[in-house]
Amino acid sequence: MAARWSSENVVVEFRDSQATAMSVDCVGQHAVLSGRRFLYIVSLDAPFEGHRKISRQSKWDIGAVQWNPHDSFAHYFAASSNQRVDLYKWKDGSGEVGTTLQGHTRVISDLDWAVFEPDLLVTSSVDTYIYIWDIKDTRKPTVALSAVAGASQVKWNKKNANCLATSHDGDVRIWDKRKPSTAVEYLAAHLSKIHGLDWHPDSEHILATSSQDNSVKFWDYRQPRKYLNILPCQVPVWKARYTPFSNGLVTVMVPQLRRENSLLLWNVFDLNTPVHTFVGHDDVVLEFQWRKQKEGSKDYQLVTWSRDQTLRMWRVDSQMQRLCANDILDGVDEFIESIALLPEPEKILHTQDTDHQHNSSHGEEEVLKEDPPSSLLEEKKSEQPGLPQTLQQEFSLINVQIRNVNVEMDAADRSCTVSVHCSSHRVKMLVKFPAQYPNHAAPSFQFINPTTITSTMKAKLLKILKDTSLQKVKRNQSCLEPCLRQLVSCLESFVNQEDSASSNPFALPNSVTPPLPTFARVTTAYGSYQDANIPFPRTSGARFCGADLSRPCLPITLA
Repeated sequence: MAARWSSENVVVEFRDSQATAMSVDCVGQHAVLSGRRFLYIVSLDAPFEGHRKISRQSKWDIGAVQWNPHDSFAHYFAASSNQRVDLYKWKDGSGEVGTTLQGHTRVISDLDWAVFEPDLLVTSSVDTYIYIWDIKDTRKPTVALSAVAGASQVKWNKKNANCLATSHDGDVRIWDKRKPSTAVEYLAAHLSKIHGLDWHPDSEHILATSSQDNSVKFWDYRQPRKYLNILPCQVPVWKARYTPFSNGLVTVMVPQLRRENSLLLWNVFDLNTPVHTFVGHDDVVLEFQWRKQKEGSKDYQLVTWSRDQTLRMWRVDSQMQRLCANDILDGVDEFIESIALLPEPEKILHTQDTDHQHNSSHGEEEVLKEDPPSSLLEEKKSEQPGLPQTLQQEFSLINVQIRNVNVEMDAADRSCTVSVHCSSHRVKMLVKFPAQYPNHAAPSFQFINPTTITSTMKAKLLKILKDTSLQKVKRNQSCLEPCLRQLVSCLESFVNQEDSASSNPFALPNSVTPPLPTFARVTTAYGSYQDANIPFPRTSGARFCGADLSRPCLPITLA
């Protein structure tokens, strides 16, 4: 083992560990690396001062390992190997195997501790069963869920103690542990195998799925026929997990593919481009988890384990967290408080020269204007690094690399022209900035020719842009780039809804697709059903005989 510090993170090398799984405990003190011969316990506070080992005798690699997420049980962790799960206890610098869970008849694919009940552990297997165990009585599972196909992932809901999700090839089933006989909902999520599941930390109905089909999809399982959003990627996605702050998402590619810069941070409200790439590992990342935030600290740490046999701890500061904030909503308090600590903006934003012909023809479109406040202007915002002080500065620092957007800026005229292309639609808009901007004075937005969207869509976009700009100028902050991102995101959403409606001529306008009835659905060997209206093959039936109906006759049941 060797350790070193880099400018952004801590790097610890375990050259001979051959670990295939990693987990970080709920208090942020230890990480466990799971190899075939040893379990390595690493102190995250002093990773370069050595580590402890727990010996294990098995010819099978550990498939999944996870610490108990409750503070009172923080010294317990579970590790699956082939058809069994071993429960380990690590305390006072030594570890031992507490007990073993045995019930599955095929290899265990995943496990997950319950979020609300520290004694419950769920396991999934290729044998088509999902078992919920109570570690106080490990003789047999307390609840057994049965599916037609083997489950590759299982995750407890983070807001509902009775809800959990499992993935089966390209499908997802939602379960209520109080009703184990059948799944309460079914999602035909992907055409290829799902590698990762993650529930939203704040909404019990939202989850993200990552798949071999080069995409991450976001779902509300109450409306299972249509995903909420999609993140298209160039390669299969191994894991996609929400961040513990703001609206971020971290993705990593499938380990079978060797590629650099595969660990990416996204803003879920702007999936056009990642907000940060974690560069450092020489091989693919096998696992990543968040370390618990230290008291009084505003920074987070992302802990990663790679096939290059290095453990890294990446510092995620307030500036990077702010890149994941949703500009249309009120910002998180800690982001606002930390603005004064942001570094120089040229380290974040990238400028690109633009040379687009300015079209000065104006259409007869609706104009939104914000009147300057009648009272005297408040004192100008303080000189804070990272915030533009003039409109010229804001124009020079704007990120013009947003997809499908062209911006021509004129600081002398205090205006800019924005052109957006999306599918067959085109939007051109003139933005004018009042002299008091951004001190409680929002810019005005005006559509100009050639703009091809409908009047209804124009009104919705204007409302969103107004709300976004007002949220910013209330804090004396510049708003042009957030408005550009909201414009692109909303326009793409409107176009997708329009395309979906045109593909179904029987759909009512502006209607919401109702959720499917909560009956059991079956997956056949031919793959996932993409149309829930297709009837399933008959598997049983009954028929009366052709004799006199007045005589007793038994029905025949077909297997």
